[in-house]
Amino acid sequence: MTVAIIQFGGSNCDNDVLHVLQDVLGIEAELVWYKEEKLDGYEAAVIPGGFSYGDYLRSGAIASRTPIMDAVRKLADDGKSVMGICNGFQILTESGLLDGALTTNSYPKFKCEWSYLRVENTNTPFTSKYDKGQIIRIPIAHKDGKYYHNDASLQQLEDNNQVVFRYVDENGNPTEAVNPNGSRNNIAGITNRTGNVLGMMPHPERASETIIGSDDGLLMFKSMVETGRK
Repeated sequence: MTVAIIQFGGSNCDNDVLHVLQDVLGIEAELVWYKEEKLDGYEAAVIPGGFSYGDYLRSGAIASRTPIMDAVRKLADDGKSVMGICNGFQILTESGLLDGALTTNSYPKFKCEWSYLRVENTNTPFTSKYDKGQIIRIPIAHKDGKYYHNDASLQQLEDNNQVVFRYVDENGNPTEAVNPNGSRNNIAGITNRTGNVLGMMPHPERASETIIGSDDGLLMFKSMVETGRK
């Protein structure tokens, strides 16, 4: 399979994702510039982190209106896997591929630290290799990572098992103290209704080799690749 890694002006985690897919997993992956209008021949796409267009207007707002996003939307509509990491999550909400919005952290400063996540749903192309309830250690790096949705829509996300990752302590408790940004319900990552589009604020590509502190994120990419090969 071949994975498209979408590049915008201001992306800065694209080569990290490329390294994990190509060098760690041995998967064919290519960097795709935002002006491209088609993603023919790709089985999955990753929208990496960074500060696309300097976060002007809103984080992800300008990137969501570039030509490549129509191709990403078609890829998702065809049932293929789309992963958005950090700024990629913001772009997916701005483009309407995921529900809700990412706003400024409750403590309005950039946060860069390790976080613990609880895997809430393993029935997705991105989490099939995890155990439900598994605690994983993945770093965050963002200022606009507070997930928000209204009460009714938030309940729908929970009822539909669209909440995939939740901020917890090392024992798996989703307390306010370990919520790094004020996200409602300690939400760290969600999917669309069909489960093939994932958005998450933490960076699994930065936790894919033990030499850098954790390889807990590697199973996300392994899950996505295995699904794409079926």
